[in-house]
Amino acid sequence: MRNTLIAALFLAIPLTPALAAEQLDGKATYDLLFREHTLDDVEPGQTLTYTRAVSNTLNPAAAERDSGQIEMSFDKERALMAVLELKREDDKHRGLGRFPASVGNPMIMFFYESVVRDMAESAGGSPFYIRNRVKDSLVKSSEVIAGEAEVDGKVIPTQSVTLRPFENDPNADRMKGFDELELEVVMSDEVPGWYVSLTASVPGEGKAPTYLSEIDFRALEAAQ
Repeated sequence: MRNTLIAALFLAIPLTPALAAEQLDGKATYDLLFREHTLDDVEPGQTLTYTRAVSNTLNPAAAERDSGQIEMSFDKERALMAVLELKREDDKHRGLGRFPASVGNPMIMFFYESVVRDMAESAGGSPFYIRNRVKDSLVKSSEVIAGEAEVDGKVIPTQSVTLRPFENDPNADRMKGFDELELEVVMSDEVPGWYVSLTASVPGEGKAPTYLSEIDFRALEAAQ
């Protein structure tokens, strides 16, 4: 039986209004989002777990396919590698990739790549074009917002960045609403692996969004 060291679902919104905002240039934005050495304190025998919940009015089957628990374990047979696996409630599991753990937490790469794929499947268009626009947004100036979140009854400080990769895109009328895609990353030093939550959203005509992908940190677990 695994011993859960840290386990809690974070609130989807900050507990309080933003505490402060700071303007970052493109390099600082990228360095914050892809912060290095965020897995240095995670031991090889431990497992990071996240939940991914997806809703998609344009592709409900894909949303069901991609929702579940993501486990990040570590393989040290060669170099230390982070191994991602999706486990669904119907006991269907699938690998999501292997990434060098020495650089940083690969969850950020999985997040962006999954959004690129979801958008291409749902709205059509070239995945290469979509990926390039997302990459461009990662190196643009941005605003980082200081806030708070609660985990296991404890209030922790957070930083969040929101990107809009298709804002004013010349192909907006062909994107089935995905031109309004927002990518929000919430981060904290007090969370193992750095990422509190990673959210991609596209507003819908009513209250429900057209597309919503939420990845939330859930636990750091010891080996069996």
